[in-house]
Amino acid sequence: MNKVFQNADEAVHDIKNNQTIMLGGFGLCGIPEKSIEALVKKGVTGLTCISNNAGVDDFGIGLMLKQKQVKKMISSYVGENKEFERQLLSGELEVDLIPQGTLAERCRAAGAGIPAFYTPAGVGTEVAEGKETRVFNDKVYLMEEAFDSDFALIKAWKGDRYGNLIFKDTARNFNTMMAMAGKITIAEVEELVPLGELDANQIHVPGIFVHRIFEGKDYEKRIEQRTTRPRD
Repeated sequence: MNKVFQNADEAVHDIKNNQTIMLGGFGLCGIPEKSIEALVKKGVTGLTCISNNAGVDDFGIGLMLKQKQVKKMISSYVGENKEFERQLLSGELEVDLIPQGTLAERCRAAGAGIPAFYTPAGVGTEVAEGKETRVFNDKVYLMEEAFDSDFALIKAWKGDRYGNLIFKDTARNFNTMMAMAGKITIAEVEELVPLGELDANQIHVPGIFVHRIFEGKDYEKRIEQRTTRPRD
């Protein structure tokens, strides 16, 4: 099975309107920016996006929001995007805010084949509305369901043509869990290396979870906020 695609446009060719996609990354760290650019070019709409955050106005998922491609955001933190705020307050965008640990576990559960789990996060808040609760050892827990996504778009540092992936530092974040959770996982990498070059002991995501892989070019690697102290 050939998993290697020439570019992002080819890799996302069959993502359609009204599908659900996971997008790895934390802030702007480790986001699948080339896949996002390809979706912007493709012009698909009505998407439900599962991502820790919604990018910024001119980068990441923010580009998709600007083109009105996103119908619903399922996220944990969304405070860096003015267009997101505008669409939310105007009722143009449906938003499901989830505690960050719950977001991560719903991704992990999907990859592990676990349909639901119980967590104390969100008990007694709006997060609990309409959800089943149970008591374990005198403590109330919410039942949360695993995600169901058509595609997972992730970014790694290095990969080979079998789809084995290595992430660099904190760019691992949500990428590893989402790689396991998508029905079709598309990985973009900074460097596509020959088979055997990756140390098997260092691989973070085995190729069995990756269906498509391509090498991206000219990554920006932006920083959301840079804070420095003045020089003396």
